[in-house]
Amino acid sequence: MREIIFDTETTGLDALGGDRIIEIGAIEMFNHVPTGRTFHQYLNPGDRQVHPDAEAIHGISNDDLKDKPSFSDVLDDFLQFFGDGRLIAHNASFDIGFFDAEMNRVGLKPFARSRILDTLAVARLKYPGAPNSLDALCQRYGIDNSHREKHGALLDSELLAEVYIELIGGKQASLTLGASRAADALADAGMDGGPSDIKRAPAKARPVTLPSRLTPEDEARHLEFVRSFKTEALWLQHLDRKKTGA
Repeated sequence: MREIIFDTETTGLDALGGDRIIEIGAIEMFNHVPTGRTFHQYLNPGDRQVHPDAEAIHGISNDDLKDKPSFSDVLDDFLQFFGDGRLIAHNASFDIGFFDAEMNRVGLKPFARSRILDTLAVARLKYPGAPNSLDALCQRYGIDNSHREKHGALLDSELLAEVYIELIGGKQASLTLGASRAADALADAGMDGGPSDIKRAPAKARPVTLPSRLTPEDEARHLEFVRSFKTEALWLQHLDRKKTGA
């Protein structure tokens, strides 16, 4: 299975309002293993200026882009590299929205949504309520991102590829057990059809209740603390029943 891990940098946040892509970075994976093939291109956004807030994030200025080709100039290479594989991005709706706008400008249909997998949606499924930015996931999985001083499309794609492998079960799934095992991991997580098909796995009940780690001294201090409340607390009633065995 061929997959393209990609990222973009843009002039701003509003694709529908005229903001443009100024950098595309992508790496190719086959059976969840990087092949070494990459696509990396800076783009001239035409009349659209890079917003200062965006430049503060990625460090790309208007002057940096003056001699760069337009999206239409690199369209053939872009389409050839992206091909018909699965497209994987972090917060994919943002990047795909910009691709849609750029492809509409050159008269092409957008990428089919069934091809797209959003690793942010997968991470939120696996770690609800936890930080799930790319940096946070790198930290969770012990992936070195110390060289990421600014956002960069190719660098972020390389980091995301490592994160993606961990999200679907780790390197054993792709290197040792082969593509079929990794595909099973995706299916188990409900990821076959992309983000819209992701389902949360039911929580499993622990067969044996873990013993309390509280010592008798801990319980005595807790009871003393609860008794200090000025109003009668439900916890106090519960603790008194527990103490008497009622």
